[in-house]
Amino acid sequence: MTEIPDRMRGKGIKYIFWAFSLLLLIIMVFLSRDAAVSCDEVLHYNQSEEVYRFFATGGADLSALDTPNSHLKYYGQSFDNITTFIIKWLGIDDIYTIRHYMSAIAGWLTVIAAALFAVWLSGYGTGIIVLFLFVVSPVFMGHAQNNLKDVPFALGYISSLFLILKIVFTTGKPKPLEIVLLAVSMAFALSIRAGGLLLFCYLFLFFCVAELLLFLRGNFDPGRSAFRLVLLIMVSGAAYFLGILLWPYALEDPLRNVTGSLHVMSHFPDTFRQIFEGRAEWSDFMPWYYLPKSMALTIPVVVLTGCLLFFVFSGKIIDSGKSLQYGILLFAVIFPLAYAILGRSNLYSSWRQFLFVYPPLVIISATGISFLIRSPWKRYQRALILIFPVLLAIHPVKFMYQNHRYCYLYYNQLARGLKGALGNYETDYYYLGQTEAAEWLTGYLEMTGNAGNVKVGATYSVSWQFRNHPGISTFYMRNEDRSQYDWDYAIITNRYIPPAMLKGRKWPPRDALHVVYADSVPICAILKRGTRDDFRGCEALGRGDFKLASDYFAAALKENNEDEMIFFNFAAALSKQGFNDRADSVLKEALKINPVSEPVLMYLGNIASASGRTEEAKSYYERLIAVNRKYFEAYVRLAGLMGREGRIRARRLLRECLDINPGYKPAIVALADTYRESDPGIARKYDELADKIK
Repeated sequence: MTEIPDRMRGKGIKYIFWAFSLLLLIIMVFLSRDAAVSCDEVLHYNQSEEVYRFFATGGADLSALDTPNSHLKYYGQSFDNITTFIIKWLGIDDIYTIRHYMSAIAGWLTVIAAALFAVWLSGYGTGIIVLFLFVVSPVFMGHAQNNLKDVPFALGYISSLFLILKIVFTTGKPKPLEIVLLAVSMAFALSIRAGGLLLFCYLFLFFCVAELLLFLRGNFDPGRSAFRLVLLIMVSGAAYFLGILLWPYALEDPLRNVTGSLHVMSHFPDTFRQIFEGRAEWSDFMPWYYLPKSMALTIPVVVLTGCLLFFVFSGKIIDSGKSLQYGILLFAVIFPLAYAILGRSNLYSSWRQFLFVYPPLVIISATGISFLIRSPWKRYQRALILIFPVLLAIHPVKFMYQNHRYCYLYYNQLARGLKGALGNYETDYYYLGQTEAAEWLTGYLEMTGNAGNVKVGATYSVSWQFRNHPGISTFYMRNEDRSQYDWDYAIITNRYIPPAMLKGRKWPPRDALHVVYADSVPICAILKRGTRDDFRGCEALGRGDFKLASDYFAAALKENNEDEMIFFNFAAALSKQGFNDRADSVLKEALKINPVSEPVLMYLGNIASASGRTEEAKSYYERLIAVNRKYFEAYVRLAGLMGREGRIRARRLLRECLDINPGYKPAIVALADTYRESDPGIARKYDELADKIK
C-alpha cells in the first residue's frame, strides 16, 4: 500500500505534533479545575461508592445491584469506579475536582488516540489537524471536563478501532504490545458500557474482511489465518474477562447480565421530555433525524466542512491505498447511528450518548482538510486555504473562551448559536448552571451574614456545593412545584422550562435574585422567597381548609404573579368552595404565564366539562394531548365527551392512548364502555383485561 504523500511533513513536524499534544494536556487539565458538577456525576459517583462497598465487603453489600430507579447496575462505569477507589485509598476530600482531572485526562487520551490513528493513516500533518479540530470542538471539550462515562467510552472505542485495524490489516506478526493494548482497550470500553460488545463484533468482522481480501488477491495463507483467528479469540476472551472485573452486576452472571444490559441500554426504560424543534417531546417519540440533526447543529462548521471535503477528495482517498481503512472508519461512525435510528432507541440529551463516534468523525474531517491543503495550489492560494479552517474556527473558539465552563452548550451557525437554540433545542440538560449559582449564593449569604439556618431548594442536588456550610440545608424540588415547599432560596435551571416560556422571555422571573448566563442566554436562576403565603396556602389546601387557602393564595399573588401554580392552587381552593366561574378566570390568568401548563389545561377542561361547556372542554383536552401525548387522563376525559355519534373517534383516541401505555386501566375501562350497548361481548373482554391490572 502506498502512503498518502504528506507535504506538511518536515524535519520537525513530529516534534510539533507532540509539543502541541503536551500543551493540550496542560490546557485541558487546567480548564477542568473549576468545572461544574453535572447531574450524571452525582448519580454515578453515588453508584461508584456502592460499588466500592461491594468490593470492600467481599460482595456482602449488594446496594450496587439495587437500582430500580437509576438502572445504574446495568452500567459497568469502571472509570467512575476506579476514580472513586483512588479517592477512597488516598483519602481525598475534594472528590469532584479529582473526578474532573480524571475526566480531562481521559479526554486528552481520546484526542491522542485519534491523532495517532490519523498519523498511521496519512502522516503527522493530518495528526496535527486532528488535534486542531478537537481543540475547536466545544461539545467534546466541554464533556471532557466532567463526563466520566461518555468520554472514557469514546477513548475505549477509538483506541480499540485503531488497534483492530493495525492488527488485522498487518500481514506480518502482530506486535505483542499492540495485542495487549487491544485487549485492554476493548475491556475498557466494555467495562464502561455494555455497548462495548460492539467492538468484539468489529474485531471478527474486520478480520474476515481482511482475510477475504487476501484470498481475492491470492495471498491467503490458511495456517497464518488460523493462527491469527485463535489469537483474536484469546484477545476477546481476555478483554471480556477484564471488562467485567469491576462490574458487580456482570459478575453475577457474566453472559446473561452483560447481554441483558446491552438490551436495556439500547432501549432505556426511562423516558424524558426534551426540547426539539421548538416543542417539548418525549425521548421515545423523537423523530428519526433527532440524532443527526442534533449533531449537525452542535458540531463546529469547520469539522462538518472537513467531512464534506473527505467525500470531495474520495478519488484521492481511493488512490491512497488505504480506502478500505477509511471505509471502515466511516462505518464506525455511521453504523452505531443507523442502529439507534432503525432500532428506534430512546434518545435524549442531544448526542451525548454517541460522543464515541466523534473521534473517528474528526479523523475523517481532518483527512478531508489535509487533502485540500495538499492539493497543487499556488503559493497565495495555499495561504488562503490554510487560513480558511482558522476562520471557520473563530465561532466555536470565541464561545469556548467566553463560556469555558459551559462549552458543551455550544450550537453552531446553522442553529444561530446558543441564542438561536434557546427554546428550540435543549441547552443546559446537564444542570451545570447550578454549580455557579450555588457559588454565587454562598458568597451572597456570607456577605449578608445569613448563612445560618437557610433552606435552599434546587431542581437537582446541590448538597455537594454547600457541603462546607452546615447552616444551609438543601433539597430537591421541581420548579413547577416550588410553591408547595418551604424554602428561602431556590436554584432553578432552564431544564424542563416550557419552550413557550423560554422564547417569550417569561423565564427567568423578573424578580430573580441572580441569573447565570452562557453567551447571554439564561441557564439558571436564583429566587429569593418574598412571601410564604403560597406555601401556607398549600398547607391549608392539604388540610381541607379551602377558605383559608384562598386567602393565602390571594395574598401571595399580590407579591408574586409569575408562578402559574399559585394561580392553579388558588383555583383549586375556589373550586372546592363552589366558585367555579372565578376559578375558571384565575386559571386563564395562569395560562398567560405558561400557555402549555398541563395541570391548568386539565383543570380548565374539567371545569368546562362540569359546567356543560362540552366543546370548550374538548378544546382544552385536545390542547393538553398536543402538549403532552402521555397525559393519559386527558384521553379518557376527551373520549367521554364524544357521545354516541363520536364513538368511533373515541375508540380511536383510547387505542392511541393504549398504544403508548397498554396498562392504563382507565382507558381500558373507557374503551369497554364504548361497546356496552353495541357489543357487550367485546366490552366483557376489555373488562376482563382491566381486572387483570392492579
